[in-house]
Amino acid sequence: MAEETKVTENETEETSKESEKVKETAPKKEKKSKKDSEIEKLKAELEQKNDVLLRTAAEFDNYKKRTEREKSGVAEYARAGIIKQLLPILDNIDRAAGADRESPDYIKGIELIVKQLEGLSEKLGIEEIAKQGETFDPNLHEAVMHIEDENLGENVIAEVLQKGYKTGDTIIRHAMVKVAN
Repeated sequence: MAEETKVTENETEETSKESEKVKETAPKKEKKSKKDSEIEKLKAELEQKNDVLLRTAAEFDNYKKRTEREKSGVAEYARAGIIKQLLPILDNIDRAAGADRESPDYIKGIELIVKQLEGLSEKLGIEEIAKQGETFDPNLHEAVMHIEDENLGENVIAEVLQKGYKTGDTIIRHAMVKVAN
């Protein structure tokens, strides 16, 4: 019976040691499970943020493509509108090309075409730049020749070789001029 008591005491001792180990590992498991759940929660949050980021990037890309299409559509529409206004003038040029060049009506027709072009330019807000006698401005004019002329002041346009045009503040074409020194 003494042996049985020893075995029981040893078993009791071992059981109490194991239960202490279980008690020690239980908080560790609890801590681990808390950490694991926190990690899982953070991973889910990260996935959600990545999804939002990808969707936002895709929406922005679609926005850029849509605005580019709209911009090119507006430009094409504007170009078509200008061409539509040019067509009657082109028709008159074709008629003039087929007319008798010796006829006095031919010169009148050319003058009418020039007036039509001037009217269209005015309607579109296109201004002619550089007139003889104006001061030379390198922002508007391109000096291709220089002459010495005592009758004209310095940096004065002596002759316009090719007209220049602008619309608003945008230069369409610089004027080619001869400038007096």
